[in-house]
Amino acid sequence: MSWPIGDLCRMSGVTSRTLRHYHRIGLLEPERTGPGGIRHYGRGELLRLQRILVMRELGMGLADIARALDERTGEADALRAHLRDLLAERDRIDTLVDTVRRTIGALEEDDGMHDVDRPEELFAGFDTTAYAERARAEWPREWEQARRASEALTGEDRDRQQAELAARMRRMADHLAAGTPPADQAVQAEVHAHFLEVSRMWTPDAGAFENLGRVYAEEGAWRAVYERVAPGLAEYQRDAMAVYARERLAGPGARRETGGGGPGRGEART
Repeated sequence: MSWPIGDLCRMSGVTSRTLRHYHRIGLLEPERTGPGGIRHYGRGELLRLQRILVMRELGMGLADIARALDERTGEADALRAHLRDLLAERDRIDTLVDTVRRTIGALEEDDGMHDVDRPEELFAGFDTTAYAERARAEWPREWEQARRASEALTGEDRDRQQAELAARMRRMADHLAAGTPPADQAVQAEVHAHFLEVSRMWTPDAGAFENLGRVYAEEGAWRAVYERVAPGLAEYQRDAMAVYARERLAGPGARRETGGGGPGRGEART
């Protein structure tokens, strides 16, 4: 039994344009092509599409999906592997839900204050995979440098760095609340410490460091973290990093202070 492309679109929620694209790149070929060029898909193709959709939900790119599908694995074994991934993702979402609930409770107990006693808890459950994939595509050399440094981190390293980041975010939130300009010396001292930590993972130039600040402020997991510490903190961090990049890193006389080697903060992987 086979189904024409229109029926498959209705059953799966996948558009005909997407199915045609999958056909063109060899990811999902139809079982046969009928009169008028209508594509028809059989049971095997439906199972393959199910695997594709599961892997897409897990955030995998099409090239990685193609490699996974090419592995000689039985359908049941492959779906068991996908099930394990989905359960892990469910656990991550559950952690994220708990994180948001704790944040709401802290805000309500604090009578409207947006800072929290333990802002490092805000990181629990947040997924920065999209940032890593973007960095891998746009800055492969820096991404590889950061990946090697990240693999060297121990659990204690990560806990320490997360606590340091939380403390620095709290201090930046205090500067924001006091109306301190991003170019102020005290604010720039915090940004300099941030630059040193980033440089333990990869060494950004002026443009890369300024772009990293923009990443923190755009919609996504990092903006959510900053904004839960204090509304407007993401933009404040971005602006302060832009000042630092232009005044400390740009130009022929710029100082490059990397603070030594060794692994650093996972945030630098963005």
